[in-house]
Amino acid sequence: MLLFIASASKLMAQNTTPSPFDTTIYGRNEKAGHYVYTRGINIYYETYGNGTPLLIIHGNGGSINNFLYQIPYFAKEYRVILADSRAQGKTMDSGDSLSYEMMTDDLNALLDSLHVDSCNVIGWSDGGINGILLAIRHPEKVKKLAVTGANLWPDTSAIDPWVRQWALNLNDTLAKMPGNPSIKRERKLAHLLSYEPHISLAQLHTIQCPTLVIGGDHDVIRPIHTLLIADNIPKSYVWILPDSGHSTPIVYRDDFNRQVDLFFKTPYRIIEKEMRFE
Repeated sequence: MLLFIASASKLMAQNTTPSPFDTTIYGRNEKAGHYVYTRGINIYYETYGNGTPLLIIHGNGGSINNFLYQIPYFAKEYRVILADSRAQGKTMDSGDSLSYEMMTDDLNALLDSLHVDSCNVIGWSDGGINGILLAIRHPEKVKKLAVTGANLWPDTSAIDPWVRQWALNLNDTLAKMPGNPSIKRERKLAHLLSYEPHISLAQLHTIQCPTLVIGGDHDVIRPIHTLLIADNIPKSYVWILPDSGHSTPIVYRDDFNRQVDLFFKTPYRIIEKEMRFE
């Protein structure tokens, strides 16, 4: 739920060394990149590899290149599908509103256009929210779901108080700036940070697919909220990474890739009764 570009730059940039997010081919690969017109917008997407389809969804203000460390790993065995979400990256949207439900239905339409009837899904931050909503709104599309740094609602029971206030301040700052197309876009994204989503526990109970719920122990999303999400999805595992903030796919990229891959490849098992002693 955090504006990804700012956090990624802080994590990766060096004094004189370009950020790998600025130099990677991912997100601007002419051979792998395409547009599909659906739901009133041109969605930019890239695909890599072959095998079981895997949809990877980026966070607020991000783009395909956020998954610099996931694409080459998963493309070895999966058909990796990534898109720039509505009003982000190369997917332009001049509309006045933006919601997680809109972005989720865009992704569903993209999968339809690619003739993908079901796939595994990885979602980070806002992408995790979209992944959860995809499993709720279009359950037939999701085989297994792995989400990191996702939240169900926007208050301080879910979000670190300092981060919550930062997002509110960002809205106030943007409201005072000239309303050109760029600022209009930023306002829509900032509104998501402060006032969305609104997913109920009852909606989580409807998720049918096995789900791996991930978070950092010092994430912008409070660990207790990550545990709440896992506790209310019928077939779920939970993984809290120690000494970690929000950027688990970057900071813990090797562990993240291996564990998510193992989750996709291993049948979900119910652990109860005497099995809890194992």
